[in-house]
Amino acid sequence: MTRSPSIAVSVVQVESVKLPPYVKPPGSAKALFLAGAGLRDVEIEGKLIKVTAIGIYLEDAALPLLAAKWSSKSPFEKFWWVSMILPLTGPQYTEKAAGNRVQAWHFYGGTYTDADATAVEKFREAFKDQSFRPGASILYAQTPDGPLMTTFSEDGSIPEAPNAVIENRQLGGVVLGTLIGEQGVCPQARMSVAARICALLEDGKMKARQAD
Repeated sequence: MTRSPSIAVSVVQVESVKLPPYVKPPGSAKALFLAGAGLRDVEIEGKLIKVTAIGIYLEDAALPLLAAKWSSKSPFEKFWWVSMILPLTGPQYTEKAAGNRVQAWHFYGGTYTDADATAVEKFREAFKDQSFRPGASILYAQTPDGPLMTTFSEDGSIPEAPNAVIENRQLGGVVLGTLIGEQGVCPQARMSVAARICALLEDGKMKARQAD
């Protein structure tokens, strides 16, 4: 049975992409709430080109933990949704999203070991033969102590099973960190998560005061 979230949030539209308020990640018994979303763009010849829409989903247990400080390595279930606005091949995506993976690993994940290098190669291998048209999505899911699960969707639906399961706990934190971390490529999504989490925490405090 799927556990429904107790947090009330609404759908967010980023360009043409509608991100639902709740999702159930592949293999999870929980429905996660939409914590924030944003647009990733890149500058090409002086012009900002819209590339992907990104949604970040968290389980209810994240809220009290995030009252202190956000961390991509925080111990709660996470799901993040990357939807294509521009067409990209798998290698193009990993080059843009994982091009500085080793540097990012030191920043977000700590020591970079041979096992971590193997995990990064498996990550790249999963994308090698993929081609993403506009509207297609890359879906990531990770539990606190579990592997990084990566799923490809052509139509925005969430398949039941992931396409790749990479047994490396730090990889998920690094991938998420490169999107919305301090040096991430999608500051819009990072600010959206911060604003929505802050609003939810304030709403929780207000309801607690009213209940007293």
